[in-house]
Amino acid sequence: MSTTVKADQTIGQQIQSCPQIRASIDTVIEQMRSRCDQITDVRGAIEGLSESYEAAMQRAGEVRGRGLLYPYIGSGAGNGALVELGDGSVKWDMICGIGVQFFGHSDMDLIRMAIEAGLDNTVKQGNLQSNEEAFAFTSTLLEHASKHSKLKHAFLSTSGAMANESALKVCFQKNAPASRVIAFKDCFMGRSVAMATIGDSAAGRVGLPAALPVDYMPFFDEVAAEKMGHDRFIDMSLMHLQQYIDRYPGQHACFIFELVQGEGGFNNSTRDYFVALMECCKANNIAVWVDEIQTFGRTETMFAFEGLDLGEYVDVACVGKMSQACATLFTEEYNPKPGLLSGTFTGETVSFRVGQRIIERLAQGDYYGDNGIIAQHHTAFREQVFALQAKHPKWFGEIKSVPGTPGTTNIVGGKGGMLRFTPFGGHKDPVVKACRMCFDEGVILFYCGHDPYHIRMLPPLGVMKLEDWPRVFERVEAGLARVAEEL
Repeated sequence: MSTTVKADQTIGQQIQSCPQIRASIDTVIEQMRSRCDQITDVRGAIEGLSESYEAAMQRAGEVRGRGLLYPYIGSGAGNGALVELGDGSVKWDMICGIGVQFFGHSDMDLIRMAIEAGLDNTVKQGNLQSNEEAFAFTSTLLEHASKHSKLKHAFLSTSGAMANESALKVCFQKNAPASRVIAFKDCFMGRSVAMATIGDSAAGRVGLPAALPVDYMPFFDEVAAEKMGHDRFIDMSLMHLQQYIDRYPGQHACFIFELVQGEGGFNNSTRDYFVALMECCKANNIAVWVDEIQTFGRTETMFAFEGLDLGEYVDVACVGKMSQACATLFTEEYNPKPGLLSGTFTGETVSFRVGQRIIERLAQGDYYGDNGIIAQHHTAFREQVFALQAKHPKWFGEIKSVPGTPGTTNIVGGKGGMLRFTPFGGHKDPVVKACRMCFDEGVILFYCGHDPYHIRMLPPLGVMKLEDWPRVFERVEAGLARVAEEL
């Protein structure tokens, strides 16, 4: 028989508040800060470490079954936007794990959260047994999501793909027996079988069976809209959507919306375009599912649907990457029946603690708004690209665009902290090569899009300084110059 013990604190609370433990954490943080503060600029490998690093790279390739895209194995240390690799070299990190480290490397506030999380009695938390951290993170997330939408509940997942899987199940159950999905051309959803089926990438599903029927809509095309007129473009797109609905009456469970396409090229749309499609969905009992896994926290508002004033239409939304823990958010109407969503793990204690702190810092800081930190960085980035174009106009020819792909004539674009520019006409080979050359020169970039291809950045704007941009683009210029010389 269990008995109740009267005490002011649980043992767990006593551990977290113990003065000796807190002092020990302070010592660890002080020692880490004193070392990480020594990382101040790009540098080459440390003499004597190259051989062991090459061995580590070879071992990584053997374990994975193929070599790494970049020769990147981190040392475990960095300083803001600078990251140290295992060979001692230091590079500007402008991709941050595809957008995971918004507050950069070795952020002492977040490391403190992680150390405190290590005091917990478990590493993993689960659906059957969770500690308070999971619910504190979820409550903080919903507090901000619900300000501009009807999103009320959330289910935690260990990856963005699993968050999307949960969203798909919620939509299917609510709108059963509907079994079709509508998505945008060039969308990316994740690497599970179902998400690879929805994602518009043939290379991502080679050899995989189709898991469900998907109908593709055109994403907003600024070039086409300018040529035919914005309203006419919307009318044509609505006609396209209505054809799917008429062809398969009552069979569409949801329309998945990337409000800013990520892998597809950091493509933007107007609010009017989304509103027209979402209102059509509402009229036909099709769930509006918003994928914010890459946009969360990164645009000029915490949620992209907030900045576009679309919250009233959203039934289901997913977040991830920057939030550390991933989640599927849904309205009361889409709250699923018991048994639909479950799983052994919901995430790690460290992910919940760090994720909650990130959301708190985003809300408390001056990141958002027309003149917020994110908007200022976007402007600074654009200025650097245009200066580079003026200096090297031959590197920026006419942008190649394939019909049916969101068109652009702008060499610079994106939204908020989702930044992209388009050298070498957007041709794939030189763009991919530019990323690798820039890596060698000391800045980590990646690419996105499909004819045209773009160089993209997801920099750590939570800690990056505006005066860092010229230093970053000095390295970018060096990398592009090597490609231009070869061309």
